[in-house]
Amino acid sequence: IYCHFAEGDLTDKLYDEITSFETLGNILNNALKEYNEINAVMDLVLFIDAMKHICRVTRVINNSGGHALLVGVGGMGKQSLSRLSSFVCGYTTVQIQISQAYTINSSPGLKEDIRTMYTKAGLKDEGICFLFTDAQIADEKFLVYLNDLLSSGDIPGLFLADERENVINSVRSRVKAAGIPETPDNCWRFFIQTVQQNLHMCLCFSPVGEDMSRRARRFPALINCTSIDWFQDWPQSALLSVTQKFLSN
Repeated sequence: IYCHFAEGDLTDKLYDEITSFETLGNILNNALKEYNEINAVMDLVLFIDAMKHICRVTRVINNSGGHALLVGVGGMGKQSLSRLSSFVCGYTTVQIQISQAYTINSSPGLKEDIRTMYTKAGLKDEGICFLFTDAQIADEKFLVYLNDLLSSGDIPGLFLADERENVINSVRSRVKAAGIPETPDNCWRFFIQTVQQNLHMCLCFSPVGEDMSRRARRFPALINCTSIDWFQDWPQSALLSVTQKFLSN
């Protein structure tokens, strides 16, 4: 198993091989303990398959422009493992709050939420993991925006003209420091590249029914621009370790 926290230190990234599941289990259980101290508690049992999935997801979202598509039936822990993977990478996990009033242009709405994430990732240099599930697709048009986010990062019409101007002015000094001519196009491209480095998606989809295959055909970036991690049936040893944890007392 290869991961970027092979030394056991989540802040000092070293990509190397971890030679035993016992070592990996100690590192990830400590990370889970830290996560639970500052977030809503996740009562997870990190058996071998779960640890493998965490390592896969962290390898994907650690890359510039790296997005993960987690495919498995409901209740397999895709969201929980994504949250822990995001924490291990030092990212802030963001999830939209769906309501009846939530649309693309509402406030709060999808465009506003994505704009906020772009501002944090592109201007404040924050690492962000955008966790999105197929249950949150209140409108199929949401996927038009996600398709652009995944493929190029540049979503047409996301920022109004004056907001775009503010963004360009905000990154001008960084563009100059990087030795790039400070044209509006260069500044905007620099902003989008910074967003791609810092903003990563974890898509949690279910393969049950026709929805996923239809969406993959209509919005090809869901497949082309993500690394897919398949959640197969948990093995008997995994189910046994969960049972032992919950019956231990």
